[in-house]
Amino acid sequence: MLPRGASAMPPPPNPAPYFPPPRVTLPSGLEILRTFSGAVVVLEIVFGTIVWILVASTQIPLPVLQGWVMFVAVTAWFLSIVFLSVFLFGYANKIAVNWNQADFIFHGATFVFYFGAFLLQAATTSLHYFPRNFNSTTQERILSGHEYNISIAASV
Repeated sequence: MLPRGASAMPPPPNPAPYFPPPRVTLPSGLEILRTFSGAVVVLEIVFGTIVWILVASTQIPLPVLQGWVMFVAVTAWFLSIVFLSVFLFGYANKIAVNWNQADFIFHGATFVFYFGAFLLQAATTSLHYFPRNFNSTTQERILSGHEYNISIAASV
C-alpha cells in the first residue's frame, strides 16, 4: 500500500536534457565578416545605401510606389546594421535565440521585401515614355532622361 498522498506514477522527466539551448554557430566579433552571412549583410548595407541615394535623387513622380521602395531600403539598411552589430559586439552569445534560424529568416524576409521594391521601382521606370499630362498639348515625360538612368540604376 502507498502512503497517503503518494501516487503510483513516477515524476515526469526533466525536459532540460531533451531541449538543449540553441547553439550559435556563427562567430562573433570581426570573424562574422569572414562568413557568408556576414558578407551578405555587408553587401545589403552597401547596396541599400546606394538604392537609398539613387531613389532619393529622383523627382519621385509616383510617391506611393517609390515611398515603399524608400521604406524598404531604409528599414533593411537599418536592420542590417543592427543585425551585424549583434554579432560584431558579441551580443549573440548573450541572447538565447536560435541565431541560425534568425539569420535565415532575416535574409529571406529581406530578399522578399527587396524583390517587391525592385518590382515597384522597375514599374516606375517603365513609365518613362508616358506623358505627364494626358490633356496637355506639351508632351512632358514623367521621368527625364537623367532621372530615367538613375531609376534604372536603382532598380538594378
